[in-house]
Amino acid sequence: MNKQAYKALECDLILQEVAHYALTHKANETIQQLQPSLNKKQIERWLEEVSEAVNILEISSSVPVHSLDDVTHMLEQAKKGMFIRPDQFQKLQSFLDHCSKLKRFMKDKRYAGPTISTYAESIEDLSDLETEIQSCLRHGRVDDYASKELTKIRKQMKSHQTKLKDKINHLAKSNKLSSYMQERVVAEKNGRFVVPIKANYRNKVKGTVIDSSSSGATVFIEPEEVTNMQEELEMLRLAEEKEVEQILYYLTGFVLEKEQDLNIAVETMHQYDVIFAKAHYSKSLQGTPAVVNEDYKIKLMNARHPLLGNDAVPLNVSLDPNHYALVITGPNTGGKTVTLKTVGLLTYMTQVGLHIPVDEGSTLHLFHHIFVDIGDGQSIAENLSTFSSRLVNIIEILQEANDHSLVLLDELGSGTDPTEGMGLATAILDQLYGKGATIFATTHYNEMKDFAEERVGFMNGSMEFDLETLRPTYRLLLGTTGKSQAFQIALKLGMHPEIIEKAHSISYKEEKSYVPVDGVDHSALAKQIATNRYARQSSEKERVKPEDRVTRYDMGDNVTVLATGDTGIVYKGPDSKGNYVVQIKGEKHTINHKRIQLHIPAKELYPDDYDFDIIFKSKEYRKVRKQLDRKHVEDLWLEEE
Repeated sequence: MNKQAYKALECDLILQEVAHYALTHKANETIQQLQPSLNKKQIERWLEEVSEAVNILEISSSVPVHSLDDVTHMLEQAKKGMFIRPDQFQKLQSFLDHCSKLKRFMKDKRYAGPTISTYAESIEDLSDLETEIQSCLRHGRVDDYASKELTKIRKQMKSHQTKLKDKINHLAKSNKLSSYMQERVVAEKNGRFVVPIKANYRNKVKGTVIDSSSSGATVFIEPEEVTNMQEELEMLRLAEEKEVEQILYYLTGFVLEKEQDLNIAVETMHQYDVIFAKAHYSKSLQGTPAVVNEDYKIKLMNARHPLLGNDAVPLNVSLDPNHYALVITGPNTGGKTVTLKTVGLLTYMTQVGLHIPVDEGSTLHLFHHIFVDIGDGQSIAENLSTFSSRLVNIIEILQEANDHSLVLLDELGSGTDPTEGMGLATAILDQLYGKGATIFATTHYNEMKDFAEERVGFMNGSMEFDLETLRPTYRLLLGTTGKSQAFQIALKLGMHPEIIEKAHSISYKEEKSYVPVDGVDHSALAKQIATNRYARQSSEKERVKPEDRVTRYDMGDNVTVLATGDTGIVYKGPDSKGNYVVQIKGEKHTINHKRIQLHIPAKELYPDDYDFDIIFKSKEYRKVRKQLDRKHVEDLWLEEE
């Protein structure tokens, strides 16, 4: 799927909704990067996985999935030669516990998910690693009994700390220091026991200054009587730190021995998180797995656009190998564009392994490409008009589309002259059909409805409109053509049938009678129309002057000659009879205003100060005029062309 289609169908919003149900960051990223598969068996396996996961969620919605980021990080850390910290081992221990729970959980759900329950069997028994971690760690630190040496060191430290506290407490209470102390308490600074001494008595107490108060009034001194004991305690702490590191390195080595098993467990946990996120999403929209086929069949029953929620009107559409091009007509805001987006989005969702909001039995063809031309797509950077920008996109579609392509075209040919737009749209559809593409196209052009009616392989469809409520129903009706309903709406709102009949004649070149709507009195209006018509006919020649009816054109206007279809440029006029001088293919012709039609105004083609002599005068004429403008030249004159 190209970026244009991905954006137009809002596939990213669907994936964001699915990712919302993921419990791990890794699964969230995986879901938002899902790509459609072209393998029918793979898609069917994905859909079956989600179906089984939905069955399991009906039994229990709490699936024991654990965070994966910490485990992955600590494995990378261990491979770089660093030991795993005690707090990290706690998270690893929690992960191993979840692995055991997940295996038990899936084993109990084998009847509901016979396929996905077996995935948990790939997680090896890691209970020996879990037991070893438990025996070495307690309450977020290495346990006293993790090794005999650590037990011995910590007992010595405890005994030494007790003696040291007793010694310094005795000093703090003695008369030797009491008169110099700020208060009779023992403090601990930077892991060393100290007494608070008034700053002005600093030299009266023998020892090492460890710290001072923020005001500077107090210094914290380690008395020399306990210095040796402090040093011995520090040596014990270093020994403890070394032994703790050795134990952590031992556990880290044990983890690395289980690296492959841990990676498999992480990947299995990740796979379950993705599957159950899809299943939660399926339950949220009451989704169903579509049947995937390679026979060019599309059958959507009560399909709903997943982003519209309860506001979505069910869509029913069916195409088979004999009809793989659908032309949809109907009024604006009638649901034509939503229909295109629904078909395209549900196709994408199925091919990334998601259930879709349809009735059971719905089927979709496996497409290799989805091409979309919806919206204006205007490119300001490239200075392209709406029509030009869309045409660039359609040209790319024509180049790349084939018999494995789904092509969605909204209001094809709009944004330009109706006659040319209709012709271009019909030719594009015919070309895409010839390449074997499956086509869904919307249009307002009546000629395209006729084309679809007559062309083998095409089918017409229309969006239903309720004339009673004057509102669209957003329902797609296959095998019918729709109109804008402007005449029926005008009639229902009280417009006189005679006006509508005239409008119909102008639009469709045929006569048709319209019956007044019950309850609307047109007698007064009919009388007024008849009176005004008589008055107009009797005085028309006197009231209306010929020159008042002449269509006005400006020099440089690009016009079409109705009789031949040639285009020309207005040079001058009109004269008293309404004639203009029009330059066609370098020659000037006199043509009445009734025989020409504006194609492109001059103001859209030329700047305000443009010299039209460049177009209408010869090179020699302009050369002479330039000489005479500068000065008088004897025997040189300008003949009007």
